Amino acid sequence: MDRLKSHRDFVRVLKRRRKVTEKDIVVHFLVYDDSCCNHADGHEAAAAHAESTGKAMGAMKGSVSADAVRQGTPERRLGLAVSKNVGNAVTRNHVKRRFRVLARTYEGALPRHCDIVMRAKPSAARADFSSLEAQVGELFAAVTRKTAPNGKARQARNGTKQTAVAEGGRS
Repeated sequence: MDRLKSHRDFVRVLKRRRKVTEKDIVVHFLVYDDSCCNHADGHEAAAAHAESTGKAMGAMKGSVSADAVRQGTPERRLGLAVSKNVGNAVTRNHVKRRFRVLARTYEGALPRHCDIVMRAKPSAARADFSSLEAQVGELFAAVTRKTAPNGKARQARNGTKQTAVAEGGRS
């Protein structure tokens, strides 16, 4: 998993306001459409050039969306946000190291083309590693559930309801 480095990338993820939360961690996410990325195959060099020179994507005939600029980058990228409310510099760096290890461990649970910003709540500094591990697993699974196409998510929900009803349970 690669890193989000520029302020613009962080802002792009946070601006979408899609997030999942747990006790000690908040995960903001932005999933890029595969069709958008596949559409950019013919314009990859132009998109990379436009991004490197800072020119607007509108100058490229408008056939490539702004998200297609990511075509040349790795599939998943991670950004970490650990504020001073979490603790001093030593504590913040300790939390970031833990988050990097956990993100690498559970990266397979994420959609293919996505940017993730993991934000630590102040309680993350005092949380034990196993608790953080369980939270990251749940959060990454929730990102995948929330980004699944509506048909798949609806089928999964209907399947669980039908199972509960068939077993005589309440849904």
